[in-house]
Amino acid sequence: MLSQMSSSSSSAKPDVTLSLTLPSPTHETLKPEERGLHLIRLLLSCAKNASSSNLHRADAHLRQISDLSSVTGDSMQRLAARFAYALAVRVVKRWPGLYRALNHTEPDRLMIAPRAQPILMPASPCLTFAHAIIVRALLRVLAGERAVHVVDLGSGDPKLWVPFLRSLNQGPDGPAQLRLTCVSTKRDVLDILGHALVKEAETMGMPFQFNPVNVSLRELTEEMLQLRSGEALAMVSMLGLHALLAEDDRVDAHFCMIKSDSVKDCKRLGEFLSMVRSVSPRVFFLVEQEANHNTTRLVDRFVEGLHYYSAVFDSIDAAFGGSCSEERLALEEMFGREIGNIISCEGLEREERHERHERWKVRLTRAGFRPVRLWLNAMEDAKGVVEPHLRDGYKAVTERACTMICWHERPLLAVSAWSC
Repeated sequence: MLSQMSSSSSSAKPDVTLSLTLPSPTHETLKPEERGLHLIRLLLSCAKNASSSNLHRADAHLRQISDLSSVTGDSMQRLAARFAYALAVRVVKRWPGLYRALNHTEPDRLMIAPRAQPILMPASPCLTFAHAIIVRALLRVLAGERAVHVVDLGSGDPKLWVPFLRSLNQGPDGPAQLRLTCVSTKRDVLDILGHALVKEAETMGMPFQFNPVNVSLRELTEEMLQLRSGEALAMVSMLGLHALLAEDDRVDAHFCMIKSDSVKDCKRLGEFLSMVRSVSPRVFFLVEQEANHNTTRLVDRFVEGLHYYSAVFDSIDAAFGGSCSEERLALEEMFGREIGNIISCEGLEREERHERHERWKVRLTRAGFRPVRLWLNAMEDAKGVVEPHLRDGYKAVTERACTMICWHERPLLAVSAWSC
């Protein structure tokens, strides 16, 4: 759909009256398919104008998008509303005082995100697939070990770790002694996870210790993990490692110094992977969005984001059956904040720097990691793990040491395992 759009741009000098003269189709004059195509055209043109600082034209397009989009409309209208908001924030940031005043009372994103997190599991099987794959692979890698230490790098999801505790407790040699360290900036997430796991372990009579570490990955040190000799160590990173790619690259973006297909070394990520490698985990699991939102040009990120999140919003629409519930709005708000960070932020502030698995493979290989096959028999094991969670439209594709979780033909998440 996007490939059919032309990218013509006007050479006319911006004028404040331009926004009053552009045609503005309404919901009543356009069929849903026509409205969706028109919204894509408007969004792409708005992104180009916002990128080139043609603010009057960007404002004109935002007016039209606002008339045609809605957070309670169809999938395309909902998506357009989120992207329009991100573009509007980017435009307003041209006036820092105005931006700060408008956002002075906005709730902190760390306070809102946990509200949406529990909803993500039933709404989208993607994380259910990823969790099932990780639990299966962890049990295989840690089979026979009597003392196990698992480090959760940012997930904090009981729906991942409670099933793992139960499966580990049912091992042929009886329950292993388990210690789980969870790293998270969200204190409430750590409290909820710790309570759930301690309660579960007590119910089963399983020896268990929970070690909460209330810091970001940037602040994490080896000492905080409280490693002990004799423990089999495994580490899991769920949708968080890309934040370490954030750096002050605004100069590179301004002069287009980085080619979109290059994999630039990142000092902070390199230091983190070096720390992980130094503690020699049996396995390091990586789950990341299968998208390339870490490019310096806004328009490139915007087009990639439209493709990726259109699939995400379509999958949400299918999961909720077109209904407009509080749960759906909270979930889409969470993805809307990702979109906002990708589109409206630059430099260190832009942390949603998703990259495709091929780029992560380059980065991890450079850091001295080797890929590990997730399955002994890729087709049979992947099918056995994923099939119970499948819904219409989802599928899992395994290629070598990586399993892609897809909505139809569009990969959404990449799950891989590594050793060092």
